[in-house]
Amino acid sequence: MNNDDDLKKEPENEQRRSFLIKLSLGLSFLSAAGAGVPVLAAIFSPLIEKTPKLWRKVGDLNTFKVGTTNLVTFENADPEKWSGVTSKSAAWLRRDAADKFTAFSANCTHLGCPIRWEADAHLFMCPCHGGVYYKDGSVAAGPPPKSLVQYPVRVNKNAIEIQTSAIPITNISA
Repeated sequence: MNNDDDLKKEPENEQRRSFLIKLSLGLSFLSAAGAGVPVLAAIFSPLIEKTPKLWRKVGDLNTFKVGTTNLVTFENADPEKWSGVTSKSAAWLRRDAADKFTAFSANCTHLGCPIRWEADAHLFMCPCHGGVYYKDGSVAAGPPPKSLVQYPVRVNKNAIEIQTSAIPITNISA
């Protein structure tokens, strides 16, 4: 009788084992799928979402003298409520004529480091990797692959406005 009982238990054990294997594989797949959704969303969301572009006031017309270049700050185009001070961005704004302005990103096109304006030399300098740009934003020396990114600028009534976008780093390379 022991042999008959053992023979009956073997199919039951085999069915139980098969069920548990399928259950553990199914739960593993669900866990992997659940963990993969945020990763895939992070990868593909920049391809799907449009980056907003908003006009932000950076100062009044009479604040800027013709021929000067000033650092101006503004809120990013798509700030998060929790981001605090990191939602701020900056640009170098130059008043070329009474009604003409030029604005450059305050970030180097090499690795996104902040750049500074050297008024005496009429150059933008990146202190991190030795990038140098002429006053028109073109590359003078160093590793930057491209000219500084320009923001659109407009005079709206008596206010100077810059059209914001994500931090415009055109090339991330070593």
